[in-house]
Amino acid sequence: MIVEMAKGVGVEEVDGVVQRAKALGFQVQLNLGTDKIVVAILGGHTGQVSTDTFAVLPGVESVTRIMKPYKLASREFKSENTVVSVGGVEIGGERVVVMAGPCAVESEAQLMEAAEAVKEAGAAVLRGGAFKPRTSPFSFQGLEEKGLELLAKARERFQIPVVTEVVDPHDVDLVAGAADILQVGARNMQNFTLLTNVGKSQRPVLLKRGFSSTITEWLTAADYLLAEGNNQVILCERGIRTFEDSIRFSLDVTSVPVVKKFSHLPLIVDPSHAAGHYSLVPALAKAAVAAGVDGLLIEVHPNPKEALVDGLQSLTLSDFAQLMEELRSIAKAVGRYL
Repeated sequence: MIVEMAKGVGVEEVDGVVQRAKALGFQVQLNLGTDKIVVAILGGHTGQVSTDTFAVLPGVESVTRIMKPYKLASREFKSENTVVSVGGVEIGGERVVVMAGPCAVESEAQLMEAAEAVKEAGAAVLRGGAFKPRTSPFSFQGLEEKGLELLAKARERFQIPVVTEVVDPHDVDLVAGAADILQVGARNMQNFTLLTNVGKSQRPVLLKRGFSSTITEWLTAADYLLAEGNNQVILCERGIRTFEDSIRFSLDVTSVPVVKKFSHLPLIVDPSHAAGHYSLVPALAKAAVAAGVDGLLIEVHPNPKEALVDGLQSLTLSDFAQLMEELRSIAKAVGRYL
């Protein structure tokens, strides 16, 4: 249930709505917008309470029910776009923010070379995996804590924010010490214990869509993060599993306008994991920017042939620089910039 307060209401009127909701056993989330305050009334039994219960309270302008499973990620709760600020970089504004770097941190030399090159080409955030959840237990699992140390070193040396994945609820604080954005991967989109812990960290979060998840399930997972009072949530479309086997995953470009219609959260696209092959990455990246995405997450490696993880879908440093130049004209055509 969404309670919209009239413009210019005072603290007493808002508190009256909050206290009435809590007295009925409901949870409350506030959206302190620039024009008005919106109160989300949350709970499994809100449908049993009449909207008039809140409509009669002083300062209330309107009361509506949210029929979608996701509440806090919805446009009904917050009509204006959310902009997440990370190290001076705004995600969700006019700039198309590119996050780039190797899939996995393999060595100091590899990471530093990649970090310097992607920043010079125009990337605003450095990506790199320290912990790598892999399908096979025999695959490279990442450098773990050593990888985090190298990411922190790269952040300091090149003055660029870092995004890396956290896979274990117990490692949230550890990863947060080296990362500016905590990534929740596709395999963990519905790991609710992890989502809750990451939400409590109050760090910006990059939430990837699950392999076979609907947009509704994806946005409902985002609600777990938002319910902890963490409003710094970024969605990431990375392709879904379909019957098509000519690519690694099918990039759902339609999710961009759909999410923009129903959610206020910023959305980026990962063309690398969808493509599965470096030759396809540029086309998917361009399609995403043209569709109105807020950013891109691109895998870049100094020497993809020697990469321990996902070398086939990684761009070389020179190919990434060329792609950035090509993306600038597309971004300009849709009223954005890199």
